[in-house]
Amino acid sequence: MIKRLVVSIILILIPFSVIDKASAVGKQNIKIASQAAVLVDSNSGQILYSKNPNKKLYPASLTKIATAIYTIENGNLNDIVTVSKNAVQTDGTRVYLVKGEKVKLKHLLQGLLINSGNDAGVAIAEYMGGNIPTFANKLNRFLEQKVGVHHTHFVNPHGLYDKKHYTTASDLAKITNYAMKNPTFREIFGTKKLKWDGEGWHTTLITHHLMLKGEIPYNGITGGKTGYVDQSGQTLATTAENQNIHLTVITMDAKSKRDEYQDTKKLLDYGFQHFKTASLPKDSIFKYGNKTFKTEENLYYTAPLYSNVSELISKRGVLKIIDKTGELLNSYQLTELSEVNAEPLSSKNESNDRKMYPWVLLIPLVIVGLGISWSVNRIKWGWDITSFK
Repeated sequence: MIKRLVVSIILILIPFSVIDKASAVGKQNIKIASQAAVLVDSNSGQILYSKNPNKKLYPASLTKIATAIYTIENGNLNDIVTVSKNAVQTDGTRVYLVKGEKVKLKHLLQGLLINSGNDAGVAIAEYMGGNIPTFANKLNRFLEQKVGVHHTHFVNPHGLYDKKHYTTASDLAKITNYAMKNPTFREIFGTKKLKWDGEGWHTTLITHHLMLKGEIPYNGITGGKTGYVDQSGQTLATTAENQNIHLTVITMDAKSKRDEYQDTKKLLDYGFQHFKTASLPKDSIFKYGNKTFKTEENLYYTAPLYSNVSELISKRGVLKIIDKTGELLNSYQLTELSEVNAEPLSSKNESNDRKMYPWVLLIPLVIVGLGISWSVNRIKWGWDITSFK
């Protein structure tokens, strides 16, 4: 325990202005053409690169990521939806639904995400909310209360232009990361092609995302969604992973597809070359003096790829994760355990050290006791120290 505290204190004293040089050089070399972009560790939620992350912009069809995860969490995917005339007449990209056609809710979600079907989005919204305004209100409430975004307001399920329909790159990354925790969403979001047997259209749906379908080769792509309306420019959401880290990239308002894919590739390269995800398991124990704290859930944080980290616990139970340069990577408020229920440290050495402390304190007392005993005995028996001469 003492060793951990000493190491942590030393790290705290290192100036926080020192940063990882490799990461700094890589970041300085990133030139992003899109008006807004973020690179995020999908597990920890930590933003690794940002450009105008909180600027309100039009998302176009990236809206469908939110529509999909709301529907998956709040609907029955085996329900049968009857397509309305209103859905059939929706503008833009479609899966060519027919009025009165009966389609499984999950199949509509596949048409929504894989082929970006606006008609599928309206059919979903009408089924989930009764009408589009009611659905949009429910969706916004879900995004704020469940996902935790605060700069987003949607008025439709598909992203066709409306001046009141906006979000930010940072919020879209949060929504995407939240959605990727759901296995059904993850499956559909990562689907490259799917057979579609609708009443009005028999085809094979192929994802529009060029990196996901392999037209622009890149290892580790796990999902993606494209978007475009005149007012939004090109928008793109991409997820990818390797053995060290899962990444999410959002680009908004790019002038061309070439720009948005080049931006995405640059950001993925930067993330994979410089960072890794680390974690602390649930119920990990930390000590500060006679106080014991523990983690209530798995805690994820992002660390430089080739850097060791240290953990520092405060008397109030705030755990700080610090890299070898002294840079604060993340902090968490842990739960304090009562002394009765406190769990022992996992380190046997620290436990043994604590057990030795009382014996060390007894040594001088034993010496003093022996001295008093010797003096009493000498008086009792009339010993004279001169007799030893």
